[in-house]
Amino acid sequence: MWFEILNRFTFGYIFSGEADSIREVVRQAILDGVALSEANLMGVDLSGANLKMVVLRKAYLYAADLSGADLSYADLSEAKISKAKLVKANLFGANLAGANLHRALLVGANLRAANLVRADLIGADLTDADLTDADLTGAFLTRAKLDRANLTNARLTRAEMVMARGVKPNGE
Repeated sequence: MWFEILNRFTFGYIFSGEADSIREVVRQAILDGVALSEANLMGVDLSGANLKMVVLRKAYLYAADLSGADLSYADLSEAKISKAKLVKANLFGANLAGANLHRALLVGANLRAANLVRADLIGADLTDADLTDADLTGAFLTRAKLDRANLTNARLTRAEMVMARGVKPNGE
């Protein structure tokens, strides 16, 4: 079957190929060194995929399944990742600045040293997530679930945390 990865804004081709699934085409694009910035990958199942250092800047990953994926050091800045599954995903050192993670499932995700400056995490589930050394400056965490999340040394300057669950006052 023939699959195409299109630019979410221009609808132009980013990459295409014949494969059994869009997942295989994404894998081939990454192996070929294709930057997937602005790619429309809505609803794509990339669970468990090796996406280390991949460039997905401004990509559209709405409702995508990235559970268990290795996205360490990936560039997901300004990407739309709302309602996506990132359960136990490795986002160590990832750039998520300005990303829309509205209502994303980040349960048990590794977000150590991640850049989440001005990220939209409204209603996101970060239960058991590791946010050690993460930069959440100006992030929107309204109604986010942070039960048992590790926020050691996380920067929360100007972060909006209205009705966020699991956050203890004064870092207790």
